[in-house]
Amino acid sequence: MTDAMDWDAAARRAASVTKAGPPIDRHGLLELVSSLRQAAADAPAYVAEVTGLHEAAQIAADGPALVVDRARWASAATETFRAMTDGALPESRMPGAARLAGEQLGLVLALLAGRILGQFDPYVSDEPGRGRLLLVAPNILTVQRQLDADPQDFHLWVSLHEQTHAVQFAAAPWLAEHLSGALRSVIEAQSEQESDAGLLGLFKRIRGSQSEGEDGEPRGELDGDGAASDEADGDPAAIPGFLDAVLAPAQREQLSAAIATMSLLEGHADVVMDEAGPRAVPSVKKIRTAFEARRDERTLTNLVIRRLLGMDAKLLQYRNGAVFVRGVREKVGHAGLNAVWQGPEFLPSAAEIADPDAWVARVHG
Repeated sequence: MTDAMDWDAAARRAASVTKAGPPIDRHGLLELVSSLRQAAADAPAYVAEVTGLHEAAQIAADGPALVVDRARWASAATETFRAMTDGALPESRMPGAARLAGEQLGLVLALLAGRILGQFDPYVSDEPGRGRLLLVAPNILTVQRQLDADPQDFHLWVSLHEQTHAVQFAAAPWLAEHLSGALRSVIEAQSEQESDAGLLGLFKRIRGSQSEGEDGEPRGELDGDGAASDEADGDPAAIPGFLDAVLAPAQREQLSAAIATMSLLEGHADVVMDEAGPRAVPSVKKIRTAFEARRDERTLTNLVIRRLLGMDAKLLQYRNGAVFVRGVREKVGHAGLNAVWQGPEFLPSAAEIADPDAWVARVHG
């Protein structure tokens, strides 16, 4: 028996195929790194003003903020996945399977490495409630130039979103284990159904289910307007087609609940970023308008990459979660919304993400 995933192979493969960032001279690079570090330091105070989570914001401000290149982000991502799965991946009896799995993961991470602006990672941490902030300098610079955005404004705008995540996990030290535990449970339950091919067997089923559903009908064909026919259609708890095909009902429900929580986290960060923006980022309206247009680009290349990496589901998390957060705040304010950080039982269900009034009635009476 061997480990299911060769994590070192994943990091090496990602680093070997990740493209370099945009050209920048040494002086410009030093200015970029300095500006990003300052933005990361300034953002938590603005988050505290909006949310009232002052103690959690101080924890976030004291946490490490790393300005990284694409290869370093990919390497960090392998550490994150390893910590999240924590031995839950099915062991493989096939020679070379772990290395092949690592190579496959590395290729996916290489694609993501060119698109991620920033990420708060609560899973690689020495202390509950603390994590690390990663700001991917070449990607931020690329988008900043594409949007013709003011550098300092854009750096703070990105940091506001990511540091809101840091505040969330600091306010709810149980949250990281809650989410990773749900993931491990789904993986372990699924691995019990796999053959001795282990992880490669799971990959085979996933690849097969991307072309055929449980009923044998094709999945994922493109509509005439360029949209994918099996998109989530606004359902915040919708599971991507290939997962829906391979998961048992109990695991499907568990994963839906985790996706609902991610909707909350992403939507909350978007709302906080927009509310803090006018005070912290003078050009926020220009940035938001241009960024939303970029999010909605649907060229064939973008469509393929977004479908492959689940980016469409990510955008739905932002939008549906933001609707939930705004709906709750209209009823009970941000102080009432902060009840979500008290424990897992206070998290909105998949149904409640689409019905903020139902969550308010359950939690606040």
